[in-house]
Amino acid sequence: MSQELWNEVDRYICDRLLGEDPALEAALAASDAAGLPPIAVTANQGKLMQMLARLRGAGRILEIGTLGGYSTIWLARGLEPGGRLVTLEVNPRFAAVAAENIDRAGLGDVVEMRVGPALETLPALVDEGAVFDLIFIDADKANYPGYFEHSLELSRPGTVIIADNVVRDGAILQSGGGNGPDAENIRGVQRLYELLAAEPRVSTEVTAIQTVGSKGHDGFAVALVT
Repeated sequence: MSQELWNEVDRYICDRLLGEDPALEAALAASDAAGLPPIAVTANQGKLMQMLARLRGAGRILEIGTLGGYSTIWLARGLEPGGRLVTLEVNPRFAAVAAENIDRAGLGDVVEMRVGPALETLPALVDEGAVFDLIFIDADKANYPGYFEHSLELSRPGTVIIADNVVRDGAILQSGGGNGPDAENIRGVQRLYELLAAEPRVSTEVTAIQTVGSKGHDGFAVALVT
């Protein structure tokens, strides 16, 4: 199958099931105009995350990796009434674009953004005693192991942890991550798989799904903390 076909199928799904959404479309347009990398989740993936948040009854959501706030909007829309979302972004310029997109979507009052390296902001959340119902990890893949370990500290039984981009065009099959420019990221994802399999709080309630679509061949992992 070709990338062109995958793109067409994604468009077919989104046109028939999701329809137009001015706030989300504006977020993508603003991110593109600001030169942010076009790596946000697709609309159908965003809708899935929103539904997972609602199915979980999430009153507290943590997002690691804001980018332009597109996935943040989807997730925040899945919050229970009175809920809050904390999103972490390392790049101040990305964070500024995201803040405008989130405010435009009418969600500024339920989203808290913290700017800085997530491996520094996550321990602060732990120190504050924060606990989340759903955690979405979608930042630099090399640090996925650390993000996951901190996520466990911010979880309780019933917390859902989702990690995006865990297939990487099948590159996870390369021994030791290979030697290419993406090797460090691949190794980070491979280590995440090792942690998911070994961690007793999630090892019996975890899976990963590979996907094809507008973002190519990739996938996501979902773990339920027990």
